[in-house]
Amino acid sequence: MAVPHFQPQANKILTPLVLAAGALFVAAAPPSALAPGVSAAPACVPADPESASGGAEPMDATQQALVEHLSRRFLIAAGATERMVAAAYRAALEVGLDPLLVLAVTSIESRFNPIAESVMGAKGLMQIIPKYHLDKLRAAGGEDAVFDPESNIQIGARILQEYVHRTGTLEAGLQFYNGALRDNSAQYAQKVMAERARLEEVLRSRNLRFTLVSSS
Repeated sequence: MAVPHFQPQANKILTPLVLAAGALFVAAAPPSALAPGVSAAPACVPADPESASGGAEPMDATQQALVEHLSRRFLIAAGATERMVAAAYRAALEVGLDPLLVLAVTSIESRFNPIAESVMGAKGLMQIIPKYHLDKLRAAGGEDAVFDPESNIQIGARILQEYVHRTGTLEAGLQFYNGALRDNSAQYAQKVMAERARLEEVLRSRNLRFTLVSSS
């Protein structure tokens, strides 16, 4: 357990009347409409499908297959799924983890719900508990970064990598991540690896390459 903002292009023909109406709309909006968190989730899906990539590099066939699978399975908009998959790949590359493993942990922890919260205080996609990782959150911009999909995945992957390094094995690292290091049956690690195997099978079924994960 442990949204990019899309700025509209300036419109040179806006009249003072339109600007005034927009100001009145913002002033009249309830606080919840402007606050981060739950109300921000719909904003992660752009209205224009062509803007879904946000200017990022095009996805390869492997990543696109994962996007299609996860989008269907968890009923997530394709644009939002693309950003989460891309973030998982970037974070995995940065810390030296298997991207399928990062996606599997995200699947088990939150079912790709960026505003998920647990009764234990775990938050976001990879269910980070802020009080235990304040240094990482502050480096990412503050505690509210826990609900930013890209920041959450990046921090979660770094935490997992540290736990794997500290415990010496992938299984123990996963158990530590879940706060269940004393569980000799390693149920959490087994769930994560089973989910990773499902993702791998999606790629195998399409004859696509995938990244192998090390056990240590």
